[in-house]
Amino acid sequence: MRILTFDIEDWYHIIQEYPNNILERWDNYEVRIHKGMDKIFGVLDDHDTRATFFIVGYIARKHPEIVKRINDLGYEVAAHSDMHRAAYTQNRADYKEDLSRCIKSLEDITGKKVVSYRAPGFSFKKENIWAFEVLHELGIKYDSSIFPAPREDGGFPNFESKRPCIVQYNGIKIKEFPMSIHSYFGKKFTVTGGGYFRFFPYRLIRELVKNDNYTMTYFHPRDFDSKQPILDNISLLRRFKSYINLSKSYVKLRQIVYDFNFVDMNEAIKTINWENAPIVNLDLISNNK
Repeated sequence: MRILTFDIEDWYHIIQEYPNNILERWDNYEVRIHKGMDKIFGVLDDHDTRATFFIVGYIARKHPEIVKRINDLGYEVAAHSDMHRAAYTQNRADYKEDLSRCIKSLEDITGKKVVSYRAPGFSFKKENIWAFEVLHELGIKYDSSIFPAPREDGGFPNFESKRPCIVQYNGIKIKEFPMSIHSYFGKKFTVTGGGYFRFFPYRLIRELVKNDNYTMTYFHPRDFDSKQPILDNISLLRRFKSYINLSKSYVKLRQIVYDFNFVDMNEAIKTINWENAPIVNLDLISNNK
């Protein structure tokens, strides 16, 4: 099972700080999202490949034509928060308000119920497990927010399943598609998304994907825009992860879609026998903080 997904946000959404004037700042930045989107649409069309698009609500309202095009082409529209704020930095009420606004913005454009979600930066961890309750309350049935390894913006290093599973917490169940992870000398990492995809050589990526039974991907329009501006006042690590090998990533995307057969989450859901899927009980994690 190899799943193709894209997180739809613009180049400036790599920032982690959210001052009071964030909307004013965003509105004054150059719009570049269409450059990456055109490349993504071209690859999908050339190879007749399906994909799931996790879309930021702010982008949906500012560029509704992008959401309309995704929907009209038959691709799955899914939620990626409203303001691309890390989930663990919000309290429950703020998180629910943010996600509710995102879902409403997407549904107002497409006329379809949003049932799939991914947190910005895979920002689910032990401290905000309650987010799964909020997903359930808002009608989300399928999540892809678990990163089963350490990372800057979250991560569940000890998450029990590295394959699609059912997350159980406080009486609710959500079907989970975690990020696909590889291990080398005890170190966990991924190769099929964002800066990881741009950093690792394609030969390694191809071999790891070929030899694994489950691959989840995540790409952004900015991953394929080599001329995007560089944001000021970001950490050296964030600068490295956000801008490394931008000039090579589009060729790698075309190659991986050519080399492997990908499906969207909708299709993947249909192929899984959920009655036999592993169940990960997050109540145990919550009780052992």
